Amino acid sequence: MRDIIRQILEQSQYFGLVLSIGTYLAASVLRKKTGLAILNPLLVSSALIICCLLGVGMSYEAYNKSAGYLSWLLTPATVCLAVPLYKQIHLLRAYKAAVAASIGTGVLVSAGCVFLLSRLLGLNHTHYVTLLPKSITTAIGMGVSQEAGGIVTLTVMSIVLTGIFGSIICEAVLKAFHISHPAAKGLAIGTSAHAVGTAKALEMGEIEGAMSSLSIAVAGLLTVIVAPAAAKLM
Repeated sequence: MRDIIRQILEQSQYFGLVLSIGTYLAASVLRKKTGLAILNPLLVSSALIICCLLGVGMSYEAYNKSAGYLSWLLTPATVCLAVPLYKQIHLLRAYKAAVAASIGTGVLVSAGCVFLLSRLLGLNHTHYVTLLPKSITTAIGMGVSQEAGGIVTLTVMSIVLTGIFGSIICEAVLKAFHISHPAAKGLAIGTSAHAVGTAKALEMGEIEGAMSSLSIAVAGLLTVIVAPAAAKLM
């Protein structure tokens, strides 16, 4: 019976697409009802999809073949983050020095932490460059990893986990360091937790979301510039 179900689902052209959207919507409802940060929709939906695939015995390749349509929306979704930024363009002009310093520092600290942890854990060059783009959005990070000779699949996983973890702990970290300015909150979240963190920043406020959106683009651009030099360190 299980094999029959698997064969039927594998032949379905849109099974992966429906499963992905359905589990994410269900996870979003669960997050809103419980209010628990740990129940991040991306994390919960990923776990549900894994359970479904294991339950019917479907391979990732078969699932991804019917879910690949979602990847077409990745770049447009990233570009759409410019909308809240445009609405707060006056803040960019008012805090341009702080924006440049904050995002630049964040990119350098992220690269430095990856280097130190790679040396500490004894990782090789391939694993090191795989993790370098962990704090930028997937659309840019995949290209950086591939160009540097990293493992793109693991890069995507590290980016997703970084975003989820950042969105979960960001409010606690901001509170612990007494960071209260909306622009500072957005810059910190966007630089460290990219698009997933930006979704959380948008919940916190329009200014936070706008600054976080800005951080995604600028941090991605700076990482593209910094990554080739950083890759040569190990």
